[in-house]
Amino acid sequence: QVQLAESGGDLVQPGGSLRLYCEASGILLNFYRVGWYRQAPGKQREWVADVDSSGNTRYLDSVKGRFTVSRNNAQRAVDLQMNNLKPDDTAVYYCNINREVLGHTRHFWGQGTQVTVSS
Repeated sequence: QVQLAESGGDLVQPGGSLRLYCEASGILLNFYRVGWYRQAPGKQREWVADVDSSGNTRYLDSVKGRFTVSRNNAQRAVDLQMNNLKPDDTAVYYCNINREVLGHTRHFWGQGTQVTVSS
């Protein structure tokens, strides 16, 4: 079965940095778009960043210039470097694999890792 495990979440002050880690098992990442979503308390889960199989990245406007998503297919890993963190970045962050096969998209999720940005 596909399993994703996130780590790296912590409590940090505004302006601080964190690096989130995601390791996948039961699936190869080579041909899929991978990335990160987040969900703040009382809010819907929102897309944050992703990287496709060719290494092209996309970001939510509010995190552009601050977050960097990367992938390592051999290690089955997806990382998210977060710099200059803001209180609005507080959320549970989820690793995501967008498995698209025969026109059908299936999302896989980890359990999430808590990021809290507070002074």
